[in-house]
Amino acid sequence: MASEVHDRGDDSARPVPPESGVDHEFLALERELTVFLRRARASSGEMARAVHPELEPAAYGLLVRLDEGGPQRATELAAYFGVGKATMSRQLRALEDLGLVAREPDPADGRAALVRLTEEGRDRFRTVRGARRGRYVRQLAGWDRAEVAELARLLHQLNAGGEQ
Repeated sequence: MASEVHDRGDDSARPVPPESGVDHEFLALERELTVFLRRARASSGEMARAVHPELEPAAYGLLVRLDEGGPQRATELAAYFGVGKATMSRQLRALEDLGLVAREPDPADGRAALVRLTEEGRDRFRTVRGARRGRYVRQLAGWDRAEVAELARLLHQLNAGGEQ
């Protein structure tokens, strides 16, 4: 069986040796997700530094979640991201120290606190997010909008499957 060549669109097409007993569709999926995730991590680092030079890349996702979902408990955030309470507490403390988030009493339970974006955090985040969205628009300019919608739908389906 001949080797396949996979082109990721970045001029780095490489031959892929055949492997017996391997489900090639899932092998291709793994390979492409690995490239995608590596690039996404690098991009998140850039985005985080654009929000604030001292912001950790992992914390960028917290800003996304708080902007989209509004104030939330730290335990809800930890569960959503699949991290422990200690990890979430450390990340939130760093965001508080940078003035990007604040805690406020939960009106439903005075013993608990909600985490929310500060005005500065929201402004900085939305500026960077707008620039990121512009990058996606430029990168996918040759795609039909239906293809972009289908990619978003499939990624949502993949992400939702990870929550189960």
